Amino acid sequence: MRRNPARTPWLGVCCGSALATGLPLFWAGSAVADDASAMQKLEQENQDLKRRLDSLEEVVKKEGLMPSEQPGSKAVSALSGITISGFVSTSFFHDTSDPHTPGSYSPGYLWSRYNNAFTLNKFKLTLASPPVERSGDKFDAAFRTSLIIGDDAPYVNTSPKNPTAGAAIGAGDTLLREAYVELNVPIGTGLNVRAGELISLLNYESGDGGAANNNFSQGYQWFYTGNPPGAGVQLGYTFTDWFGMKVRVQNGLFQGPVDNNSSKTFMGSLDFKPTDKIWFSFLGFGGREDFVAQSLWGASFLGGWQATPELSFGTELDYFDFFNPSGPVKGNSPVWSTGLWTDYNFTKKVGVGLRAEFLSDKDGADVSAGDPLGFLNPAGTGQDLSSVALTLNLMPVPYIKIQPEVRFDHTSWAGGFVPGKDNRVIFGAGVSYLF
Repeated sequence: MRRNPARTPWLGVCCGSALATGLPLFWAGSAVADDASAMQKLEQENQDLKRRLDSLEEVVKKEGLMPSEQPGSKAVSALSGITISGFVSTSFFHDTSDPHTPGSYSPGYLWSRYNNAFTLNKFKLTLASPPVERSGDKFDAAFRTSLIIGDDAPYVNTSPKNPTAGAAIGAGDTLLREAYVELNVPIGTGLNVRAGELISLLNYESGDGGAANNNFSQGYQWFYTGNPPGAGVQLGYTFTDWFGMKVRVQNGLFQGPVDNNSSKTFMGSLDFKPTDKIWFSFLGFGGREDFVAQSLWGASFLGGWQATPELSFGTELDYFDFFNPSGPVKGNSPVWSTGLWTDYNFTKKVGVGLRAEFLSDKDGADVSAGDPLGFLNPAGTGQDLSSVALTLNLMPVPYIKIQPEVRFDHTSWAGGFVPGKDNRVIFGAGVSYLF
């Protein structure tokens, strides 16, 4: 048979192409089969390892070496939002009106109340959840509680305002500064409700002293035309960005957690913030206060102005009207006070604070003998008090605050501080560690 020379090259090409295509496919198929086998083996090993780990975890839990509560549990989630904060304050001050008696009591002076003595003023510990989110859409809840231990505790905590000078205050929760539950009720922009032991609305200064204020010592206004914490309920509502109000009902103004009568004290404030640098509040209060008066009514004005990033001003004006039907101070007895604060920060680490104040108690209804801060004038004998305090604020590191201070006090009642002296200068320094 004769071969067709034209078909021979074509047949070679076809055979070559078939080999070229088939061999890779053969090897690829073989590789896929090997990979599938390897994956199946790896999967089996992973399942075996997981079973072994699960068994090991159960053994560890049974032996008590690992908590059964998982990180995503409700208990752990609730605790994770709680913050711990506070401070420690200590000081040494000298009262020139009684320079030779170490440990003597300085009438009307807070916070280093003992002359020429080192003082542990306060240790404060605060536990708090994140504050409630104010909203008209949903409920929200929070809590806050603070404890203060130290020489100043009787005057800032929830005990009554009537300790004897330098002695224990008496009944009350002597360690508790505040403790309340806070709720957001979805009404309008959000109604804020607080119930429990609440800090006063009346004061410009904080009762935390130098740890929070730019003066280490406390002014007369904070104590005599202010009030300690009290048990009650407060409603707060923000109408606009610049206006809000608070209404509070509590057992009494001066008796701490439990009043000595069944009547209630009412307090309210109108709060304004026309700009981000100016704020002011008008406050009114009143009720039956059998401890100090049959009834007590009054009003206050508080305000502040951040004039520049370094310079700020604050003010407080108070009017109290005590009424007693009988006794050494009979009828209506007005007490009024005014104060001005000026603070200037030269740097983030160096600043100065100046406080000037005046308090008038013409009948001795508020500032007199038996008063817990140790004044000597008998009830029915009034006096005017004036004071200027200059304080240097040093913060070499963010959590340390050092406050050298010099303060001048004057009373219109002869011998109001110690017999024969109605002027005094108190100087020294306080140190606070904030955490």
